[in-house]
Amino acid sequence: MRVVVTGGTGFIGRPLCQKLLELRHTVTVLTRNPDAARSRLDPRIAAIGWQGSRGATDEMMTALRSAEIVINLAGAPIAEGRWTEQTKDRLRRSREGTTSALVAALAKLQARPVLLISASAIGYYGPRQDDLLREDAPSGIGFLASLCREWEAAARAAERLGVQVVVPRIGVVLGRNGGALARMLPAFRLGLGGPLGSGTQWLSWIHLDDLIELLLFLFHEAASGPVNATAPQPVTNEEFSRVLGQTLRRPAWLRTPSFALKFLLGQMAEELLLTGQRVVPARAEAMGFRFRYPTLSEALHAILH
Repeated sequence: MRVVVTGGTGFIGRPLCQKLLELRHTVTVLTRNPDAARSRLDPRIAAIGWQGSRGATDEMMTALRSAEIVINLAGAPIAEGRWTEQTKDRLRRSREGTTSALVAALAKLQARPVLLISASAIGYYGPRQDDLLREDAPSGIGFLASLCREWEAAARAAERLGVQVVVPRIGVVLGRNGGALARMLPAFRLGLGGPLGSGTQWLSWIHLDDLIELLLFLFHEAASGPVNATAPQPVTNEEFSRVLGQTLRRPAWLRTPSFALKFLLGQMAEELLLTGQRVVPARAEAMGFRFRYPTLSEALHAILH
């Protein structure tokens, strides 16, 4: 199949594109910097310039015209420093703005892709305590929940164009060479890691390989709407720290106080680090998807050994 990917040079997008090639799909990446993308991607992947929310190029329209599936992974990093108003605006533009521009481009086509898989995040559910969150759970409060609602609404506007839209709500992605785990490892390897705040907040995670397999699985399903892209066994932050420490054979008892995180990172700490969501992949499992790494210990052992 002919697949167009946004965010194709990122932590998730790059290995996804490589897997698509291995499965003999034709892959085109829409990117802000085609020259840099070509230097990072397999030469068989076409890289086309696109400035996100600023609108479509002729070259982009040609790629979309021939595409059967579009995978939208575009979005600026969400966990890098304080959320100033300027940062929040950048996060909105890189998600809702970019997705709206993509759907606007699809609207101009006579022949459209059959399927749009457009990323969202478990932040949709907002800060929750011990609630078990399936896809039918309501959205929550806070900046992240609002951002995800806007992001998903922008994607699902493509349904009015006759395009099947699936919205994977992605949890904390664990893998080599990037993501949340890469930021944690230096401290944990020195024996300086440990829980954040109370440690009772839930952390819903997924191994990168399972996420890629789930996205590919959705190619052949009649699903639409949200699909939780998380492993079936979420853990608390304290349990995550304990298992990571055990996997590295290092102590993991050094707790970071809530007040310190709030002082350093403000709202970002409150919504992203000190609260969480207990999310389960109800729809994925009901459709028959099987996780290669259903438990955290299996996932971390595969990544770190």
